[in-house]
Amino acid sequence: MNFFLLRKFCSIFILGWIALSLAACGGFATGDNRQNQPLSSVLQASLRNIGSSPGAPMVIRLFKQEKQVEIWKQSNTGQYRLLKTYEICAFSGNLGPKIKEGDRQSPEGFYTITPGLMNPKSNYYLSFNTGFPNKFDRAWGRTGSDLMLHGDCSSRGCYAMTDGGIAEIYALARETFKGGNSSFQLEMFPFKMTATNLAKQSTNPNLGFWKDIKEGYDYFEVTKTPAVWDVCEKQYIFNPSGSGPLDATGVCPASKSNPALLAKRAADQVAFAEELETLQQRQERQAAEAERAADAEAAAKQRGQAISGFFGNIFGNQSASAATQTNASSTAPTPAPAPSR
Repeated sequence: MNFFLLRKFCSIFILGWIALSLAACGGFATGDNRQNQPLSSVLQASLRNIGSSPGAPMVIRLFKQEKQVEIWKQSNTGQYRLLKTYEICAFSGNLGPKIKEGDRQSPEGFYTITPGLMNPKSNYYLSFNTGFPNKFDRAWGRTGSDLMLHGDCSSRGCYAMTDGGIAEIYALARETFKGGNSSFQLEMFPFKMTATNLAKQSTNPNLGFWKDIKEGYDYFEVTKTPAVWDVCEKQYIFNPSGSGPLDATGVCPASKSNPALLAKRAADQVAFAEELETLQQRQERQAAEAERAADAEAAAKQRGQAISGFFGNIFGNQSASAATQTNASSTAPTPAPAPSR
């Protein structure tokens, strides 16, 4: 092969390999029929126990800090019940949303998963795309691609599960679509959205964003049904009045009122303020204790130096006296012997 053609081929190969390695979690693998694994008898029994079925609607809730993925299925009461909780093997970055391509940050927010986002031939055993960037992300100019929930327990901006975990989640999603559902909701949070957890993050620059998505979190907590979400004024809105999609940068309409949700919101605001005050008092107490400990250590050190100086002076003076006596005895003239008589 011509040397220049060979070099060109190698360059193209290397560039392709680099592009693949920089992509978040994309790629396809040939292979088996893993995407069609049936639901286990244990999962089917669990579905029956909560009054649900494989084809019933589904919601996935994900929590970074707790490293948990919760699978909720609609029961015969119309409300959703927790089916199973899986452990997240790995995720990338810190608490907070994804901002731009290459920041290796796992996303947060509300996303809609459709059959087209399922990836049965993933290089990471099985996977589905989170749908990032969504309408909210695009309104803020955020970028990123191939952000997945996948197997293989390795992450470059994605949420990684064990192969066994993603196999079950994938199968549950597949059966939900087979049941006639066109989509399911994926809710990704930094942590359980409690007043305590939010107060601990009171100085985090993402606090405003977290308070925004907390409204959707609270709605599910109160009603055990997923909120309808949209974006306006570059923020999430849940259960907006009226119908039809909203302008992501336009004025927000009112949200539908829910007395139980309003009561929870008011209680959480009080709890947040109290927790924040408690945290500040704790920090002030710890700072005061640290200051007292430092003062005590300094005083002890000073006393130690004073005692050392005192004994040093005593033994130093004694040594000097002994040295003087020794020198005196060694330099004094020897008396002459008396004359003989």
